[in-house]
Amino acid sequence: MTTRGGHVVIIAEAGVNHNGSMDVARRLIDVAVNCGANAVKFQSFQATALASARAPKARYQEVTTSAAESQQEMLTRLQLSESDHEQLITHARDSGIRLLSTPFDGPSLRLLTGRFGFDVIKIPSGEITNGPFLLEIARTGAKVILSTGMSSLAEVERALSVLAFGYVSAADEVPGDTAFSRAFAADAGQAVLREKVTLLHCTTEYPAPFGDTNLRAIDTLAAAFGLPVGFSDHTPGIHVPVAAVARGACLIEKHFTLDRSMPGPDHAASLEPHELALMVRNVRDVESALGDGVKRAMRSELPNIAIARKSLVAAAHISSGELFTAQNVACKRPGDGMSPMHYWTLLGTAATRDYDPDDTISAT
Repeated sequence: MTTRGGHVVIIAEAGVNHNGSMDVARRLIDVAVNCGANAVKFQSFQATALASARAPKARYQEVTTSAAESQQEMLTRLQLSESDHEQLITHARDSGIRLLSTPFDGPSLRLLTGRFGFDVIKIPSGEITNGPFLLEIARTGAKVILSTGMSSLAEVERALSVLAFGYVSAADEVPGDTAFSRAFAADAGQAVLREKVTLLHCTTEYPAPFGDTNLRAIDTLAAAFGLPVGFSDHTPGIHVPVAAVARGACLIEKHFTLDRSMPGPDHAASLEPHELALMVRNVRDVESALGDGVKRAMRSELPNIAIARKSLVAAAHISSGELFTAQNVACKRPGDGMSPMHYWTLLGTAATRDYDPDDTISAT
């Protein structure tokens, strides 16, 4: 997923922060628009297909939701119906922002890509080892944003191998380790991964400790796979995603909420609207500041060259025919004359005219 001109993509992650309310969900879309995000993202799942009745909650979910409620019960409260998806898609389209969603199960994937025609699918970190699901996603032909939280480099490669196979193999080709490796190594597999896949570095904890964020892994992923790499951020505040842009991240995903004090599993680790707006502005500032890498005098600097630099000037009265010496030549502002880099060439040559002290020495 790219923006016009290749700018950093900013995904405002609404996730499940709608708390099951369509009114809240629509307000989250409005916030994402007003803050200048490129896309707003929700999560699509069927609770009973995503988690078994015995699946425990994460530690942060135990703190932010009722201890008496199971993960499956919590998810049931937060799942979006087909009608809910339709309402959100319509509202996002009318508001001028792209709507994305993360599917967590086959029926939800088919709802997004089949019923609603989504051509970009976000794969969450928890699904990176779910080979059958990765294969089903690739078979849709959709582009993929693959989050890599909790993963080793080998696990990322394994997931990419399954995706490559799904993209390039015939429908009747039998999946398996050898077939996956062959697809990943093939030129066609590599080409389709470059066309279809963006990786996200991520630390899967809410909030994520700064010491576990490891932004240098952005470089590692880019070097290992030759794919665009973004950053899905769960750290407090906005400074780490801004730093990730300076590190080369092409996409930033960040959770946001209407109010961090709202009940629910993800609100506490999310940005409030004013913080999201500030993050977007700061990302754009840093993105602009990165430039093109060519070292040259910039347009805004040009008027200051003559002010800040120096020229060769007479340090004393110099008569025509007199030799320039270390005693009668100095370097002083302004820099509108001969560059001091010509100092050694000038020494020992004869003046072609008279100079008073501080007169700019002209080329002979």
